[in-house]
Amino acid sequence: MNLTAPIFTDADKAREHLEATRWPQGPICPHCGVVDEATALKGRAHRAGLYQCNACREQFTVTVGTVFERSKVPLNKWLLATYLMSSSKKGISAHQIGRTLGVTYKTAWFMCHRIREAMGDNGAPMGGEGKVVEADETYVGGKETNKHKSKRKPGQIGGVGKRVVFALVERNGRARSFHVANVSGKTLNPILRTNVSRKTDLMTDDAGQYRNVGKEFASHETVNHGKDEYVRYAKPIITTNTIESYFAILKRGIMGTFHHVSEAHLARYLAEFDFRYSNRIALGIGDTMRTNELLRQIGGKRLTYRRVGQAAHA
Repeated sequence: MNLTAPIFTDADKAREHLEATRWPQGPICPHCGVVDEATALKGRAHRAGLYQCNACREQFTVTVGTVFERSKVPLNKWLLATYLMSSSKKGISAHQIGRTLGVTYKTAWFMCHRIREAMGDNGAPMGGEGKVVEADETYVGGKETNKHKSKRKPGQIGGVGKRVVFALVERNGRARSFHVANVSGKTLNPILRTNVSRKTDLMTDDAGQYRNVGKEFASHETVNHGKDEYVRYAKPIITTNTIESYFAILKRGIMGTFHHVSEAHLARYLAEFDFRYSNRIALGIGDTMRTNELLRQIGGKRLTYRRVGQAAHA
């Protein structure tokens, strides 16, 4: 793909590409789920891409039930925004999206959040027999000098202006991040139990919150950063350098691209970075494949402007 591709300049070409990507076996009715049992309505009074299901008789298009539904933005601009967000390693700002697409900042901001909503994964357990998952936490937002300051405003945690992010990274695999209230075992252990297979080799630092839960996995190895220990050569290699590299990309994106991320929307930004990392070039997934994978995930994840606004003011 490149920015002059027909799917980015022609709404009909964009629709055809989206249909081919989402419906490789034929149209899928979003109302009853029947596959390839729909008739394309091509009358003069019908808009392009309209189908009628032969089973339930409901009408639909490829955007019904997706994050693109009921948008007045042309579909080719939606696909271009999806491509830009999928291919920008450290993210792309809504201001830049707006300038590139020729839409207002408000429209671009909402589009970006809808696309991020589609980036969430299916929640299947990470790791497994013979696989390594690294777990760690970090702080994002605010000034780095405030990381360990105890003086906070009401409701703040992790230092003045800081937010706590707990992440799981599977070596040669996926990443999954969470915005959490604190780094206690009571908060982090349920996340580990829910998201990581017990057959996994778990790698963490030597923080106390991992000691008990670590016993539930195939193995639990730690490194002592306080004593400048970052790697021990064994099989598998004992280190958390993989997750530290992920955090480096996350922080460069938040600091250099977005500058500020609202606590209300942090989870969606994390999903964005998780998606790109989990579908990275090192795993043989290029920009085009990554974009098409995201287009396959847009179903069943509608996000209204009212819902986004309510989260921002909650």
